Amino acid sequence: MTAPEWQNKLYFGDNLPIMREHIADASVDLIYLDPPFNSNANYNVLFQEKSGQQSAAQIMAFEDTWHWDAGSELAYREIVTNAPGKLPELLQAMRSFLGDNDMMAYITMMAQRIVELRRVLKESGSIYLHCDPTASHYLKLLMDSVFGNRNFRNEIIWHYRKWPTGKFTFQRNHDIILFYSRSRNRDRVFNQLYMERAPSTLKRFGTARIVSGHSETGQRTPSQVEPEDSIGVRQDDVWEIGRVPPIKQLFPTQKPDALLERIINASSNEGDIVLDPFCGCGTAIVTAEHLKRRWIGIDVTHLAITLIRHRLYDAFKGELRPYEVLGQPQDVASAQALATDSENNGRYQFEWWALGLVDARPAQDRKKGADSGIDGYINFFDDNSGKAKRIVAQVKSGHVNRGQIATLKGDMEREKAEIGLFITLQEPTRPMFAEATAAGFYTPEHYPDNHYPRIQILTIGELLAGGRRAEYPRLAPEATFRRAPRRRSGGAQSRFA
Repeated sequence: MTAPEWQNKLYFGDNLPIMREHIADASVDLIYLDPPFNSNANYNVLFQEKSGQQSAAQIMAFEDTWHWDAGSELAYREIVTNAPGKLPELLQAMRSFLGDNDMMAYITMMAQRIVELRRVLKESGSIYLHCDPTASHYLKLLMDSVFGNRNFRNEIIWHYRKWPTGKFTFQRNHDIILFYSRSRNRDRVFNQLYMERAPSTLKRFGTARIVSGHSETGQRTPSQVEPEDSIGVRQDDVWEIGRVPPIKQLFPTQKPDALLERIINASSNEGDIVLDPFCGCGTAIVTAEHLKRRWIGIDVTHLAITLIRHRLYDAFKGELRPYEVLGQPQDVASAQALATDSENNGRYQFEWWALGLVDARPAQDRKKGADSGIDGYINFFDDNSGKAKRIVAQVKSGHVNRGQIATLKGDMEREKAEIGLFITLQEPTRPMFAEATAAGFYTPEHYPDNHYPRIQILTIGELLAGGRRAEYPRLAPEATFRRAPRRRSGGAQSRFA
């Protein structure tokens, strides 16, 4: 595929079948992955034996836990019988040592994916696997087995500071990034980066200057440091990059842009393809877009896909290059299939996806405790006070009736919301419309000629067809999602691909 035919891609779904079915051999220049893992769990719990009778494991948003179950057993048998090289031997030895527990499930699922990642990576390509110290040593064994220990390049330490936690141990303030190349090919892309010199060196020799550099392929790359007087300090493998401040985070596991910029600048050039198979809130995707790389992102939750779409739009506006979203429902039948997919938490996946149709943010990231009755919300402005007004949303995939509209009215009063959205997969009844109409209209104080129904019933069919959308004042940018910093890129793109 030539560059002009390429379109960036954001996939919803399990990255293993997506890579197998949609990403060609040796087609990707750089891979960055930060696979979910419950590093906050009690360390001993990760190694407890499991019965193996649980239903297939599902990775939920913000709940990065893997479990040993029937799916893990099937994945293990697939690797042992089909995987190349010494990986089958390694996995059998690890299972003998670890037993059937969450850690072994994580290793097994990662082994499947690492095999596919090697297949899709170009001979000149590189892969960066982000992990925490709880599992990094196991993952390095997998990477050595699949990529070859001769292709190991660095164990990068990402050092950061955070509020002190725990007692009777040294404060844990680092993650590990395993850097491998696809091969020992001398044509592999590596753009030498430089770091600030030590204060004593600066005092003796002066400062460095910023110039363009060269990769091993001979291409020039921007924003690299060339030392004066041939006494340069090459970038080392301990990276002091601060964590994302909590107020700016979209995901609890969000990584700072500067971390991804360093990786992408070092191991790719403009126009190269970057793959993130666990793209979460999309930091790698947004950074690749900013640095004029092509990209492929994959995530298993509709919540993540919705967040990434908003983040891309907020960061680039009309300069965002065209991209396509694949794997999401395109019609009522596929929406119904999503809602009834009980094995994959379809009810909540449907809810997150449906909220994305009206640009609403989920009201809660996990389904724990009592349900407040509110599934999502939108903040909007219709004056210059700086105080946002609120819209609340309910999503229903099953039977609907008039009483649910009356309940929404009460929820609006409790939440002090100006407008309520009732999003339904099933067709609403006449009594429901009558109840909604009785709620009246919201009229902005400063725009007395504008009237918006206080309760709006929106069907999935109407939203997919583009015939309806939520009605509310759009006099200023919606404040539903925390805004990503504005970035510049090339091309043009409507809000959603």
